[in-house]
Amino acid sequence: MPDTDTIVALSSGAVPSGVAIIRLSGPAAGMIVAELLGQLPTPRKLTLSDITLDGDRIDRGLVAWMPGPASFTGEDCAELQVHGSPAVVRALLRRLSARPGIRLAEAGEFTRRAFENGKLDLVEAQGLGDLIEAETENQRALAYARLEGGLTRQVEGWRERLLDLRAEIEAQLDFSDEGDVGALPDSFASEVTALGSDIADVLATRGQGRILRSGFRVVLAGPPNAGKSSLLNALSRSEAAIVSDEPGTTRDLKEIPLDVKGQLIILIDSAGLRDTTSKAEAIGVERAREAMLGADHVLWLQAPDVTTAPPPAFPELAAEPWRQPPVAIVGTKSDLGDMPGADLSVSVSTGAGIEALLQRLYEVSGAGTVRASDLLVSHERDRVALQSAVAALAEVTEHLEDPELAAEDLRHASAALERLLGRMDAESVLDRLFSAFCIGK
Repeated sequence: MPDTDTIVALSSGAVPSGVAIIRLSGPAAGMIVAELLGQLPTPRKLTLSDITLDGDRIDRGLVAWMPGPASFTGEDCAELQVHGSPAVVRALLRRLSARPGIRLAEAGEFTRRAFENGKLDLVEAQGLGDLIEAETENQRALAYARLEGGLTRQVEGWRERLLDLRAEIEAQLDFSDEGDVGALPDSFASEVTALGSDIADVLATRGQGRILRSGFRVVLAGPPNAGKSSLLNALSRSEAAIVSDEPGTTRDLKEIPLDVKGQLIILIDSAGLRDTTSKAEAIGVERAREAMLGADHVLWLQAPDVTTAPPPAFPELAAEPWRQPPVAIVGTKSDLGDMPGADLSVSVSTGAGIEALLQRLYEVSGAGTVRASDLLVSHERDRVALQSAVAALAEVTEHLEDPELAAEDLRHASAALERLLGRMDAESVLDRLFSAFCIGK
């Protein structure tokens, strides 16, 4: 049952600020605007007015009136643009939320109402959340394409093709005794296969989409004193990691995000890999190995003044060799001498090779070979739904001799796409999704 409360929240950044925006959505929004202005103004135009509530003039600012359904949430909405004073904002929120039928909004509640009123589907809502959190140009482009319906349009096209296929086969089941209903067309199986291939092709971009959205994870690994922490500081242009000539200084993972030409690259400093009797250091070594297993790329550091060692083997991945992380050998302390066999050499002391290493990381991330707006699949929900659809379509071709089973497989494929858009079974993911939004969005 739809919530009939009017919700209110600060929708701009933290105060103090130059301007603060108070947003209302719900049936009482028009009443508040009429109280402030004496009447409802022209929709979607800013009106300068005293902000007076309960006879108390709180501020002077701009008022916007946006009646539903032509609003973000689909409900009657209003915005008050006032000075970004903590006292002004507190007074407005306190007085507005004290009115009957008006309450403070919960995290993501404006966007949730937009979803429930059909203004956004679940994929677009996730795109909005990604856009709010975007820190790099690639994240922004990826999120905006999702918000603007890039994946939604693709899924809608697949749904239409599925509906045609379902109509064909269900006609066989419902009207098989009527003379004007023939056998399935010869092209039916190939159309099912083609649809499954099209979805699989888009699904295959999920890895690159995940990298653009969540970052390209690079682990700095190697024996103790190979220069991992020093290189982390040099690449991040900070003193994020403690540097010491004492072996085993680093015992935990430290992550530093970098924006390299619009691509988020996450550098992970790790403990030096060696046999040790220290329990604390042993835990750090194990965490380093685990980080390498989960990395998109590993930089294995070797230095002229440190005993060299090859990158570790991961026997637990013998049956899954594709999970082995790509490794590049980086010779550090190149000012002391070259490292034979190194893919790249750097010197933190002189700065030699640092920019070249950053460029290499950008290239191996794949960011330079794709357009972020073309990568539609970037969330785990996307992967699960599309894999389910592909699997169901593969079952159809196995069950063509039994139309009832084939029809059920097609329904499963449709249901997977419907869940992705939030048109069925949505309640199980709504709370988690929208609770990640900020208050006022």
